[in-house]
Amino acid sequence: MTHDRSTALLNAALTLADAGVPALPLRAGKLPFGNCPACAGSACGGRPNMKTAGACRCSAPCHGWAAASTDTVVLTSLPWAAAWCEARAVAYHPGGAGLTVVDLDSPEAAVWARQSLPPTRTVLTTRGEHWIYLGAMRSANAVRPGVDIKSTMAYARWLGPGIGTMTPLPDAVRALTVKEPPPVRPAATTVALSLPAGGGECRHRTSAYLERGIAMAEHRITEAASGVHATVYRTFLAVLSTHGRCGCLTETHMGRLFAAAQAKGENPRHCADAWANARTALGM
Repeated sequence: MTHDRSTALLNAALTLADAGVPALPLRAGKLPFGNCPACAGSACGGRPNMKTAGACRCSAPCHGWAAASTDTVVLTSLPWAAAWCEARAVAYHPGGAGLTVVDLDSPEAAVWARQSLPPTRTVLTTRGEHWIYLGAMRSANAVRPGVDIKSTMAYARWLGPGIGTMTPLPDAVRALTVKEPPPVRPAATTVALSLPAGGGECRHRTSAYLERGIAMAEHRITEAASGVHATVYRTFLAVLSTHGRCGCLTETHMGRLFAAAQAKGENPRHCADAWANARTALGM
């Protein structure tokens, strides 16, 4: 590594730190350096310990995202002072700066993002694009083909400031990491599901309240740009939590919700499973 190259990488890290973005050096293979003498080469395996902000058996945060820092003393002192001479790139911890990176690792993934997500700051990568949003969330890999989410407890390679204005983290991105509960299968002899039994006190003063709730639920499902499975489940859960204990829901209402879900590509079996899961979650 030339002196000019190592200086440029360190300067980039210091610029990030000055902006409140935790930074760290990456070695060959986009792997992080350890930042304590005992783990400088990640000799202990590089497994962060959540209770000590990333330390293994040493007292300093020394691995991966947990080692990223905005402290210029940490970035310029040993062992990182030596690490910059071998570094191949700079990385940063998006979640530590209140950011989320949608890592689009293929041209097909980038096309999907342009069709499904609100525009935001975009950075070109060697294989695709990074879309950067304001707001942190949990990280997850392979949320869909060619798409990773990098935010809390993750690091992303710094490839420049990008273009465009960062926009707030949208629900469409958060929904990508939502896992629907394991399906509760109805009896093998039938797919049809009954409505919750009534008997509770009805809080709805007019039928218009229920009608408005069903219409809003239909709209929420119909307008889902991504994460349809999760949207259907959460919508069923919301409808049942509000209207499911007093006997106001009818088969007609349930049919309208199922029809909206099936119009988005859900099959009858998945609708039945999502309805059963929501009832189980609410103890119905």
